[in-house]
Amino acid sequence: MLWSLIKIVVFVALVGAATLGAGYLLELEGGVRVAVGGIELNLTPLNAVLALLMMVVAIWLLLKLASLTVAVLKFLNGDETALSRYFDRNRERKGYKALTEGMMALASGEARLAMSKAAKAEKYLDQPELTNLLTAQAAEMAGDRKKAEETYKKLLSDDRTRFVGVRGIMKQKLADGDTDTARKLAEKAITLRPKHEETQDILLKLQAQARDWSGARETLSLKLKQGTLPRDVHKRRDAVLALSQAKGVLDEGNDIDAREAAIEANRLSPDLIPAACYAARGYIEKGKPKLATRILKKAWEAQPHPDLAAAFAAIVPNETPAERLKRFQLLLKIHPENSETRLIEAELQIAAEDFPAARRALGSLVDENPDSRALTIMAAVERGEGASDQVVKGWLARALTAPRGPQWVCTNCHNIHSEWVPVCENCQAFDTLEWKAPPASEVSSATGVAMLPLIVGALEDHSGEADDSTEGTADDVVLDAEIVEDNPHMPDDPGVQK
Repeated sequence: MLWSLIKIVVFVALVGAATLGAGYLLELEGGVRVAVGGIELNLTPLNAVLALLMMVVAIWLLLKLASLTVAVLKFLNGDETALSRYFDRNRERKGYKALTEGMMALASGEARLAMSKAAKAEKYLDQPELTNLLTAQAAEMAGDRKKAEETYKKLLSDDRTRFVGVRGIMKQKLADGDTDTARKLAEKAITLRPKHEETQDILLKLQAQARDWSGARETLSLKLKQGTLPRDVHKRRDAVLALSQAKGVLDEGNDIDAREAAIEANRLSPDLIPAACYAARGYIEKGKPKLATRILKKAWEAQPHPDLAAAFAAIVPNETPAERLKRFQLLLKIHPENSETRLIEAELQIAAEDFPAARRALGSLVDENPDSRALTIMAAVERGEGASDQVVKGWLARALTAPRGPQWVCTNCHNIHSEWVPVCENCQAFDTLEWKAPPASEVSSATGVAMLPLIVGALEDHSGEADDSTEGTADDVVLDAEIVEDNPHMPDDPGVQK
């Protein structure tokens, strides 16, 4: 408001000054005489001022016309002038307009339109790092893989866009299934941009799939260094890679290196069950059962597992069932209410032929949340206590249709594995296996089938005492065992070595 008032006041002042000046010139006597080539002009003071102003304007116009003429001549000669800059700005404006429309078309899913706008922008703009990127992405969306690859290769020639080009070609190789080339491109991309998290993850996955455990550990350390991976996650995954490296060395036949690598993996992550088992067996081979016991006990504290029990049993392989049951108390007292603890104790009691104690160990497992292993153990208990064939077969029949208990399940695709592996065999995801009960619709896990020979053995031990009404009982249970073993959804459970 104040500024508008000031402008009005200034305007009025200028008009007033012009009016006063014109009045002064009109009242002024005399004039200006101009004589040129025999022509004489007599001008009043006002006319003289007006003529002077017109002459100034004419000279200004003449100078501008001369400047324009010089600019045109320079433009035709190829020099940079105001005229050339005008046309450049016009081309740049058209180019950026086409580039913007191409990006909008790409975001809208109109790949062909985006490619057309990218070509138009390329004609007006001298910025291939922008237009080539738009062209490559539009070509990928349109399914023109050849055009996309050619454009990505153009990006390799510029330091500013080399990473984008390498990453684009890498993704194409991944889509084609050429993982070896993709891994090499991912390694190149990491050298160009070490902080790029997506490329780090892709490289780690490809190295794990290729069983390049040492390279994967380097990539994992890079992720920790760049702050893209929490320290606790790094520690566990480094242990997984160390364990995988140990298994690879074991496959090559170098037991000593494998043993040391397994111990290192257990040191990095004591709660990693496979690492604890490998490390314990390594200490057993070295004649250090106390260290093996300490490792297994610490892993059992984190999570009871049948593999840990099997490794613990292997510490003293030739002990009697009673001695084994006594030694296992070290583990059984840690998580007494855990289902795995109760199942292991029941198996040990059956091996010691204390069937009532085995029933007490099972407790309410067969009623609250029964699985095939618990039901099969219950069948063994019933047979051991002298139950009829009908009762035993009833438990076995329930075992056939019951859930199979915890297994190594991929948390990414829910694929079930018979043993732990670092990379999922189905989706190729790294470190996604978890010991848990699989979804009900996909149940295919280990059961207590390992207990069936014990059931048959118990029948054979009492076959001489059976009366005529129980003839053929052993044959019937053997048949039931064969039915359970032939079930494709019931792979063998390693259980506890006895």
